[in-house]
Amino acid sequence: MTTSTKGTASQRQKAAPAVLVLEDGRMFRGRAYGAVGVTFGEAVFSTGMTGYQETLTDPSYHRQVVVMTAPHVGNTGVNDEDMESRKIWVSGYVVRDPARVPSSWRSRRTLDDELRAQGVVGISGIDTRALTRHLRERGAMRVGIFSGQALPDEGTMLAEVRQAPEMKGADLSAEVATTEPYVVPAIGEKKFTVAAVDLGIKGMTPHRMAERGIEVNVLPATASVEDVYAVNPDGVFFSNGPGDPATADHPVSVMQAVLERGTPLFGICFGNQILGRALGFGTFKLKYGHRGINQPVQDRTTGKVEVTAHNHGFAVDAPLDKVSETPYGRAEVSHVCLNDNVVEGLRLLDKPAFSVQYHPEAAAGPHDAAYLFDRFVSLMEGQRA
Repeated sequence: MTTSTKGTASQRQKAAPAVLVLEDGRMFRGRAYGAVGVTFGEAVFSTGMTGYQETLTDPSYHRQVVVMTAPHVGNTGVNDEDMESRKIWVSGYVVRDPARVPSSWRSRRTLDDELRAQGVVGISGIDTRALTRHLRERGAMRVGIFSGQALPDEGTMLAEVRQAPEMKGADLSAEVATTEPYVVPAIGEKKFTVAAVDLGIKGMTPHRMAERGIEVNVLPATASVEDVYAVNPDGVFFSNGPGDPATADHPVSVMQAVLERGTPLFGICFGNQILGRALGFGTFKLKYGHRGINQPVQDRTTGKVEVTAHNHGFAVDAPLDKVSETPYGRAEVSHVCLNDNVVEGLRLLDKPAFSVQYHPEAAAGPHDAAYLFDRFVSLMEGQRA
């Protein structure tokens, strides 16, 4: 939830005190960055050294206040090519030392100007290292950013933060997904058709499939099984997205119908949690989650270690040490995070279905996991054969 006023950059630099207030009472004082006003959300930190524009426009960050652990942010400004969706989705933005002048031939405007134009309330000039350490120790929690000349007293600000909704139990995917179906055509020769259920999809994801000759039919989060199969898909994809997977009963039921039919299936991030639930596993909220473009994951089927891009605060509760029996055959954990042994992927052994908890489209991020799109293609080729 955000309220803001705009004003000119010069006015804001002169005036604009700001306070960040965590629900446990800790406060950080700095100056406004972006829009002036008030915003609330869940405080989370992102460890990426670059890719801030893709982070800001990732729908999975809906209703979250993102703390950047990299001290310098905004160095390359904002361009018109790297947007991952139609708008900035973060509810607030926290940086230590924003760039005063962007330096990139692709830059069209400053990050401060873009945040202000989209009404995103932020704060700068605070010790983001101390804030990150606090969140690592205490966990992700509700937060408010208050900026402007007439700030409320500390007690009032803290009370407002504690009244804000929590992320646990939040059903958010329909708030960020497309409301109308659309098609991303295959690049070059069309080889396959995929129905992609949009739970908060990033623009680069269907593009990566299109590069492999896939026509991607992107469907709303509310799409029915009939809607999915109306496009005559060779495969079905479930995207990333925000919120608590425990609330996602409709996508779970659609995925179970896809599993029943044996259509090749691929899910990422929220889609991995949906597959976990569809198979009968539980999900749980991580203490502070995984966010950034430098998370080490091992593919247990090959032994390869990948550096991967993450954005998730929930995880699947599945056994790491055995193959599990499910209503759809045997399943196993295919990928695991090497930092904390969190489940990062699932694979069915008796049906053509798999998922990962991270973002293989690499926007922003490393390209180590691009092979997963090829694995999806191989499943569809095998099914066709």
